[in-house]
Amino acid sequence: MIRETAAELRDIAESCTDAAGYFPALYSRVTSQVAGSIDNSVFADGERMNVLATNFAEHYVQAWRNVIERPRCWQASWDVVGDDRLLIVQHLLLGINAHVNYDLPQATAEAGRRAGDLSSVRGDFDAINDVLTTTSGLVLRDLDHVVRWANEIAALGGGTVFNFSLQVARDRAWQAAERLYAMDDDAQRAYLEELDEAVSVVAYLVTRPSLPVEILVRVARRFEPHDARRVIAALLGTA
Repeated sequence: MIRETAAELRDIAESCTDAAGYFPALYSRVTSQVAGSIDNSVFADGERMNVLATNFAEHYVQAWRNVIERPRCWQASWDVVGDDRLLIVQHLLLGINAHVNYDLPQATAEAGRRAGDLSSVRGDFDAINDVLTTTSGLVLRDLDHVVRWANEIAALGGGTVFNFSLQVARDRAWQAAERLYAMDDDAQRAYLEELDEAVSVVAYLVTRPSLPVEILVRVARRFEPHDARRVIAALLGTA
């Protein structure tokens, strides 16, 4: 399942001609890494991880393909795909924000219900997040092929900030999963509306950095490539 999902994410990325392709390009790398780890028996229960990782990715795919009503947090990321003022990393963070803060709690709670115990999937939850953190470093390396200072930004703190943001997001995602797991269907629907709104606020903040940072972003963006296909190829590791 997970290999087919990785291929689908790659197809989505390669079909895009704008920044909408950045996140699925990154995430195809994540899912491929998960698939390889399953093949190498890295996880305690490879089949359970296969189901969790596939269902996690499906939340994004279904929103992208309009199979479900698009959450506002995802729509917020797609509304700005043509905004040339945003850095590549901002587009990536918009996708990661929606996927980890909104999709992951749902996928985790669903996995907990299948297992009959949410705590039993905590190890899988942490493992997926560890793969995402590790893969971000590989993507930075490959992105350096088109953005020459990508690794320098990481050395100066960009990578640390990215991982810290991801750490905060994963902690909040687990807390949200705990709440969802304990709710009935009506309560879940109401809570997901609240969660969607909160994650949308984070998306807004990603696109509106504080004034000193915003000035640096404007300068840096002038030197980034504006060819989205080239960026997507770099994120896929094929540039």
